[in-house]
Amino acid sequence: MNVINLQYCHYSQLLLSRNLPLLVSIPSWQIRNLTQRNLSAISCKTRFCSPIGASMASGSVADTETKAFSVLFVCLGNICRSPAAEGVFTDLVNKRGLYSNFKIDSAGTINYHEGNEADPRMRAASKRRGIQITSISRPIKPSDFVDFDLILAMDKQNREDILEAFNRWKGRHSLPDDAHKKVKLMCSYCKKHDETEVPDPYYGGAQGFEKVLDLLEDACGSLLETILAENKRVQES
Repeated sequence: MNVINLQYCHYSQLLLSRNLPLLVSIPSWQIRNLTQRNLSAISCKTRFCSPIGASMASGSVADTETKAFSVLFVCLGNICRSPAAEGVFTDLVNKRGLYSNFKIDSAGTINYHEGNEADPRMRAASKRRGIQITSISRPIKPSDFVDFDLILAMDKQNREDILEAFNRWKGRHSLPDDAHKKVKLMCSYCKKHDETEVPDPYYGGAQGFEKVLDLLEDACGSLLETILAENKRVQES
């Protein structure tokens, strides 16, 4: 049995099982844009429909968002790095007045923390920089390969797990054959840092969370400029 590097793992034993659940829900990027009062009005039938069906059936929603560029940030448990990346990127997009042109979300390769808020240490570190993290943990699902233009993995193991999930799902779901090309490493967008991966700060001290945010701010800034330069449908307002 291979030894798993805990630097990039919350619960290494969970990585021995690759059976990611095909969970069913409204895409969390939509839920996060609703108020708590509005959330209570969503019916159970709506919130627990088929993930692939939901992405295809909501024609009116899709029609109004055809110009939005969609980005999904992914780490292991979706409570530290990917929620922070979502928060950092959302903050940059908001400051440019571009939020309506983007769909931004985050997910994990496991469902261990599903339904939980982001790690309080990460939320506190982000808040000190003026960045709010409001995401709720969820695992990646088949429809993400349809709904998102770009899927950013925080480290190489995350990327491997995402691609493995895609290969497992593509035979059972109507997924684009080239969807694997959407998966990239977060640090591939860094300009000021030489790191190739965003390290998991879960078992470290406060400085680890600061380092993650430094890397994410660098990568997200470059990511936004790249998207704007390469996609005509995303225009500054």
